[in-house]
Amino acid sequence: MLPLHTRAVISGALSRQLLKVLDLAEALRGDVPHEQVAVHLDDGIDVDTGVLRDLRFAAVMRPGATDRRPDDVLPVICGLSNTDVVNPGDVIRVRQDSGQLSVLYRRGANANSLFLTVQCNSRCLMCSQPPRDEDDLWRVRELLDLIPLIDRDLPQLGFTGGEPTLLGPLLPELIRSCKAALPWTGLHILTNGRNFADPAVADSVHDAAGFATWAIPLYADVPSRHDHVVQAAGAFDATVNGIYNLAERGHAIEIRFVVHAQTLPRMQHFAEFIWRNMPFVSHVAFMGLEPMGFAKVNRDLLWVDPVDYGPALAEAAWHLQDRGITTSIYNVPLCVLPKAAWPLARQSISDWKNVYDPACEGCSMRPRCCGFFASHGPAWRSRGIRAFRFDEAAE
Repeated sequence: MLPLHTRAVISGALSRQLLKVLDLAEALRGDVPHEQVAVHLDDGIDVDTGVLRDLRFAAVMRPGATDRRPDDVLPVICGLSNTDVVNPGDVIRVRQDSGQLSVLYRRGANANSLFLTVQCNSRCLMCSQPPRDEDDLWRVRELLDLIPLIDRDLPQLGFTGGEPTLLGPLLPELIRSCKAALPWTGLHILTNGRNFADPAVADSVHDAAGFATWAIPLYADVPSRHDHVVQAAGAFDATVNGIYNLAERGHAIEIRFVVHAQTLPRMQHFAEFIWRNMPFVSHVAFMGLEPMGFAKVNRDLLWVDPVDYGPALAEAAWHLQDRGITTSIYNVPLCVLPKAAWPLARQSISDWKNVYDPACEGCSMRPRCCGFFASHGPAWRSRGIRAFRFDEAAE
């Protein structure tokens, strides 16, 4: 799993912070405006940077070089402390003052997401990205510059936060920007759905219909339990009304349910509630707990060994799947699930959600196992973790 940040030596004044890194051949093809391109030159490639300057390229990147060459006439990005972090096709943010390079889009990654805001109107007990009350509209301005630099053949792009609907009219603007620049890319937008209880807000995202899936957490079939989990009075009613408003307008909706001690008591009732009241949803995702952020602070409130809830999870998931609602289980290793649940277990597309415990070495099921979050540690380790032999997996 590659990091998203590294340090570099920046020589010369860059005209912009966001750059698309391209090898020479692709850069010359002209699909991306030259002034937005850093030309990636491997060691041993000798190029007249005066010609590149005349072609109006923004910079040259020589990852392994320690300094600019005497004949360089373009700004140079070199001396990367980790040369594996940035590769051709990536989009990077360059902090000239500190030399920090951050990868905002990674070509070939199994998941790319845009982080829209740190603000949120919920305070979920297990939130892996605790919200902050700060003005971060600069993120939207940066994302509007970033979106046209993303490869047009990207199958799916995530929107995450924070709560995206708190951006007001800027969320529809981001959706329109993606639709214009990335017409063949599906959006997967994580939201608590509460603000869509206002029909005007649901109307404002009409461009997302047929283009995006709204991933909306619902943690119970009753208001008291859901509102407690998200720490917001009235959240259940607002979320349910928001889901209905989106559905009435033709949007695709995924329901998410994170399994832990506070949601487990209503899980079977939740499955029946979805089947009875929201049979139109395109997908239901049952998810294991990510031990990050608020989850760490609230461990004693949340932790249940997956071995203990596995049978109930299998029953709830199949209750929906058998009734025609596509249902998946994520982030729960196969060895702690009953085999009845295995057909519904899915690997996450995010590599940081597919790491493995030392006990998994040699497991015959590892190639298809959900694995663990990168933040998995001893305090969150199920007593049921073990490696399967080939003959056991086949039984």
